[in-house]
This record gives sequence, C-alpha cells and structure tokens, in this order.
Amino acid sequence: QVQLVESGGGLVQAGGSLRLSCAASGRTISSYAMGWFRQAPGKEREFVAAIGWSGLSTYYAASVKGRLTISRDNAKNTVYLQMNSLKPEDTAVYYCAVRMTLAIATTPGEYDYWGQGTQVTVSS
Repeated sequence: QVQLVESGGGLVQAGGSLRLSCAASGRTISSYAMGWFRQAPGKEREFVAAIGWSGLSTYYAASVKGRLTISRDNAKNTVYLQMNSLKPEDTAVYYCAVRMTLAIATTPGEYDYWGQGTQVTVSS
C-alpha cells in the first residue's frame, strides 16, 4: 500500500509558475514509475507527465511539453512537477500516481495508487 499526498497548488496569473510536490509513504517508490494527471471540471482525467524509476526517462503530453518538468528525488520518496508559463487552460485538479512497475505509462488505468489531488487555478 502506498499513500500519496500532493501539495503546492494554488492560484497564479497566466505566465506564472508553480511547483507541485507528491510525497509518498508506506513504501519506497524508487523502483516504480510515477505520473501526473489532471482533471478539469466536466472533463476526463488526462495524462500530463510521467517519469521512470531512475528519473532518466520522462514523457509529456504535447500540451505541456516545454513548459512543465517532472522530476523525482528517490531519497525523499517525492516526485515534483515544475510548472512554468502557465495558461488558463492548465486550470485543473492535479493528481500524482504510482505505477508498481519500472515502465512509464500514460493512461490512468495503468496506475495503481493515487493521491487526493491539488487544485491549480490560472487566471487570465
């Protein structure tokens, strides 16, 4: 069992930055792939970014590539999402998730444990 807690969300103006954190407990996540997803009101949960167990492999949704950066600190059992040049369309609840394998995945059903989410609101 893995517990994930996201933090760092908030209200920011367009063009601004936020850094989300996802702290894991209950089990080390150093051997597992991690992902960030988001869900806006009335929309399905969508993939944002994923990172392999070592941090060397990353993958991004086309809509965020070049603006958002996923990273991890396995010593702290924590994954991060640095969000720069934010746009109003980035407004959503952001969730982190762990996939109990080494390989990256991009669909929600391939992840095993989820956090409760943190709200990000970008004003125009």
